[in-house]
Amino acid sequence: MVRGVLANDTLVAGLAGAVLSGLPSTLITLARGEDVLEGSRAAGTIVLPHERRAPVLLAAAVPVHLALSLGWAAALARVLPRDRRGPACGAAAGLAIAALDLGLIGRRLPAIRALPQKRQWVDHVAYGATVGAVLTIRACRSPS
Repeated sequence: MVRGVLANDTLVAGLAGAVLSGLPSTLITLARGEDVLEGSRAAGTIVLPHERRAPVLLAAAVPVHLALSLGWAAALARVLPRDRRGPACGAAAGLAIAALDLGLIGRRLPAIRALPQKRQWVDHVAYGATVGAVLTIRACRSPS
């Protein structure tokens, strides 16, 4: 049962992170009147680097974003503390993930490199903090 609980916690944390992680950049982008779909189209180019049609890129972005979010949640579920430090440690992990995703891999992908980078880093921090918070909350609610 413990494995099932861990998998369920990871799934919930990863989905929450997937949904909430783009909030900072989306709010900034909306406030500036910029294109809110730019990041999603860029994510689609991870699997379809030569595609230019927006609907195709947006459709490709969904499984890419979910796979990355759930994969990183699985990794974080193994290392993050499940106490009051969880969200802060998650935020720090989000910075490490950003360094890999944006600093190492993303700079090789023109559409990712073209995104406003500070916003993307903040989104990664939000992702890690969200995953850490969800894992902590679920750990506090589950029976010992």
